[in-house]
Amino acid sequence: MANIKSAKKRILVAQTRTERNKAIKSGVKTAIKKVFAAIESGDKAAAQAQLVSATKTIEMAGSKGVYHKNNVARKVARISKAVNEMA
Repeated sequence: MANIKSAKKRILVAQTRTERNKAIKSGVKTAIKKVFAAIESGDKAAAQAQLVSATKTIEMAGSKGVYHKNNVARKVARISKAVNEMA
């Protein structure tokens, strides 16, 4: 355990940021799962609606520094492609 005050603070800050990042990543995963669930059900309108919601969630995570911009672009591209390839 740290003895120096600044080191103690860094531990607390790192812990807080880790929890925040976990929550944001969990939200992104849930949003992506919802898109694929709508695709599985075959409902194009629902899939489009979930795609818009998921894209917003993913891009907000990227803007907060949780994901790298290329990772964000890849995730959005994959779910967009999946929705666009629906019958």
